[in-house]
Amino acid sequence: MNSRPGNPTKLVIRSSTLLFSGVVLIQLFAAQIDAQRSTSRWQTLNGNAPLVIARGGFSGLFPDSSLAAYQFAMQASVAQVVLWCDVQLTKDEVGICFPDLNLANASNIQDVYSTRQKSYPVNGVTTQGWFPIDFSLTELQNVSLIRGILSRSERFDANGFTFSTIQDVTMQLLPKGFWLNIQHDAFYEQQNLSMSSFLLSVSRTVSIDFISSPEVNFFRKIVGRFGRNGPSFVFQFLRKEDFEPTMNRTYGSILSNLTFVKTFASGILVPKSYILPLDDKQYLRPHTSLVQDAHKAGLQVYVSGFANDVDIAYNYSFDPVSEYLSFVDNGDFSVDGVLSDFPITASATVDCFSHIGRNATKQVDFLVISKNGASGDYPGCTDVAYENAIKDGADVIDCSVQMSSDGIPFCLSSINLGDSTTVVQTLYSNRSTTVPEISSVAGIYTFSLTWPEIQNLTPAISNPFKVTYSMSRNPNERNSGKLISLSQFLDLANNSTSLSGVLISVENAVYLREKQGLDVVQAVLETLTETGYNNGTTTTKVMIQSTNSSVLVDFKKQSKYETVYKIEETIGNIRDSAIEDIKKFANAVVINKDSVFPNSESFLTEQTNVVERLKKSQLTVYVELFRNEFVSQPYDFFADATVEINTYIYGAGINGTITEFPFTAARYKRNRCLGRNPIPPYMLPVQPGGLLNIMTPQALPPAQAPNPVFIDADVTEPPLPPVIEKAPTPTPGTPSTIAEAPSGQTRLELSLLLSVFFLSLFYFCDQPYITSPLCL
Repeated sequence: MNSRPGNPTKLVIRSSTLLFSGVVLIQLFAAQIDAQRSTSRWQTLNGNAPLVIARGGFSGLFPDSSLAAYQFAMQASVAQVVLWCDVQLTKDEVGICFPDLNLANASNIQDVYSTRQKSYPVNGVTTQGWFPIDFSLTELQNVSLIRGILSRSERFDANGFTFSTIQDVTMQLLPKGFWLNIQHDAFYEQQNLSMSSFLLSVSRTVSIDFISSPEVNFFRKIVGRFGRNGPSFVFQFLRKEDFEPTMNRTYGSILSNLTFVKTFASGILVPKSYILPLDDKQYLRPHTSLVQDAHKAGLQVYVSGFANDVDIAYNYSFDPVSEYLSFVDNGDFSVDGVLSDFPITASATVDCFSHIGRNATKQVDFLVISKNGASGDYPGCTDVAYENAIKDGADVIDCSVQMSSDGIPFCLSSINLGDSTTVVQTLYSNRSTTVPEISSVAGIYTFSLTWPEIQNLTPAISNPFKVTYSMSRNPNERNSGKLISLSQFLDLANNSTSLSGVLISVENAVYLREKQGLDVVQAVLETLTETGYNNGTTTTKVMIQSTNSSVLVDFKKQSKYETVYKIEETIGNIRDSAIEDIKKFANAVVINKDSVFPNSESFLTEQTNVVERLKKSQLTVYVELFRNEFVSQPYDFFADATVEINTYIYGAGINGTITEFPFTAARYKRNRCLGRNPIPPYMLPVQPGGLLNIMTPQALPPAQAPNPVFIDADVTEPPLPPVIEKAPTPTPGTPSTIAEAPSGQTRLELSLLLSVFFLSLFYFCDQPYITSPLCL
C-alpha cells in the first residue's frame, strides 16, 4: 500500500502495541514459547497442533482485512498464526484483501462513489453492488474499511483504514503463514480476469502457504502449476444444500466422495455444522465421522465459522474456549485448523487449555465462588445448580438466605419470588404486595409464603440478556431442580470433598426484624449449629456476606465465622478511614467489576487503585459478577470470558471471582500458559484504555464522570433493631381471610351469599305444602 504521510493505518499499527503489556517480547521469545508448547499427541492428520487461521486478521474487533487487523492478529496469537486473505481483483488487476465481492458490505464506498453501483450475475443470480472490477487501486485508496457485521463496534470505522494489497500484507507484516481464499473465480473469469494467472504471477514475489476455493474448476486450472513446493490446496465446502457453481452438484453430494476431492486438494474447509451438527433447539447432536473419514482419505480438515460474538450451541454455556475444545481436543479427533475472527481465543485454546484434565496442576491460586450455584446453566439456588457448581470446580458455593413466613431460612437469589420462580403463574399470585422498604415495584415476597408452599414452586432460570439481546440461557433446563433450605445447602456442601467453603449472604435483616418478626441472623446461626459447622466436625470454611455493616457486626459478636463486606456502589477510590472501619468487622470485601476497571460505553478507561488499597490493608478482595455472555463484557476482552478473568486475576490481582459460570473460572486455574516464562501474548492481561488509544478523537466514547470515593460514612450503620413480634395473621387466600379482605370484596361475597339464600328461600316457600314460619 502506498501510505500517505500521517496515514491512520500506520498510527493504528503503532498504537495497537499498547494493548498487551510486554508485547514487544513476542519476536524475541517466539521460539522459546513454541518450544514450551504442549508435546501431547494431537489427533490431527500430521500429529501437529491445529493451525490458528485469522480470518481477515483480528476481524472480530478491527475492520476485516485492514493492516491493523492483521497486525493485531500477529501480536495476540500463536507465533505460527496464519493470516487469511479473501482475494479480490481490481480493474487494473491488482489483488486486494477484502471479505466480500460487494465492496459496500465492509467499506464506505457507497458514500465515496454513490453513483457507481452496478449489477452483475454472480453464480447465476443478478446482484447489485459496488464491485472491485469497476475500480482501480488508486480509486480505492479514497475508500475506508469499516465493520462488516453491524453488531460489532463502530468505533474504528472512522480510523480511515484503507484497502491492503496482498503485497502490503506480506511485505509489511512478514507473516509466518499466509492463506489466500478465492471465493469467486468463475465471476472474474466471466469478466475476462484470470485469478489463476494472477496467483501464479504474485507467487513469484509473495510466499503463499494455502489457497482455498469453493469452485472445483478453479483447482482444475491451477493444480500442477505451482510445483512441489507450492501452496497447499484446500477445497471449501459451503452449505450442504448449496450448489457448487462449476459442477452443478450440491456440496453435500461432493462430500460423499472425498477420494474425488483428494485428486485436486490436500485439505477441506468446512462449516462447523459438518462436524458437530445442531438440533432445532441449538443443542449439539453427536459428531459426524467427517474428520476421521477425511483423515483416512489423506485430507486435512479445517473448520470455518468461529467467532466469539455469535450464538453458539447451548452446550458451550456461551464459552468460546469450550467450543474450540470440542473440535480440537474431544478425545475422538482433532481438526487440523480453525478459521477465526478472534484468533486470540483460538490460540489460547490450542496452546493453554488443550490436553489438560480436571485434576491438572493449578497454575494460579484464587477462589472460584459461585453466584447462586451454576446459575448460568440452571435455575439459581436449586439443588442442580449447586451440584453442578461443585462438579464444575467451584471452591465456594453461595446461598443468598431468604426467610419464609414460618421462619425457615432457605436459598434464593431474591427476596421477591417472582424473580426466580414461576410463582406469578400459581394460585399465590394474589399475594403480591408493595414493600417500599424493599422495592417500589410490587412482588410476591418470600415472607408471604410458608416453606412447604415455597418448596412446591417451580424455579426459573435467570435470563439477564433476553429482553435486550434475545439471548436465552439453557432452555432445556429452564425449570430444572428444586429449591433447598439453608440446612439442605449446608449438608450438600459438607458432603462435598472438593469444596473449601460456603458463602452465606444475608440482606434485608432490618426489615425482616421490624416488620415481619423474623430474625435472619439468628436463623442462620442456629442452622449452622444444627448442621455441625460450629463444633469443629467440618473443615468447610463459612463466610458470611452482607451489604450491611450492622449485620456483620452482629455475626461477629455471636460467632467466629469469616465476614465479607459487599460494597454495592461502583466506586473510584476508597478512603483510609473507610478501610479501617471495614477491618473492624470484615475479613474480606466484595466489589463490582467496574470498581476495578471502569468503562465508557463498553470500553475500558483505566484501572483504579481500589484493589491495591484494600489488599495493602490485609483485606481479601473478591469481584463480581462474572458471566460468559459476550454482551456482559467490555470490547477490550474480545468477547471472551477467559480474557476477562485473566485480566482481573493476573492483571488486577484480585483474590476471587464470583461467577454464574464457575466452570470457566475453574478451568482458568489449570491454564498451562500461566506457568511459563515468558507468558505468551494471548495470556497477558489487556491494558485498560488500550483500545481508546487507537480510536480517532471523534470516535471516542464520551468521557465519564469519576466514580465516587467510598468514605467511612458509607460504612457506618446503627445496630440492628430488636425483633418485633408480628401479630399472627391468617394466610392470604384461605377461607379464614374473609374478614381480612378489602371491605368491598367482603360486601360483594356477602351479597352473593345472601342472594343465593333468598333465591333458595323463594323457591322453598313457593311450594304449596310448606308452612314454615320463614315463609310468613
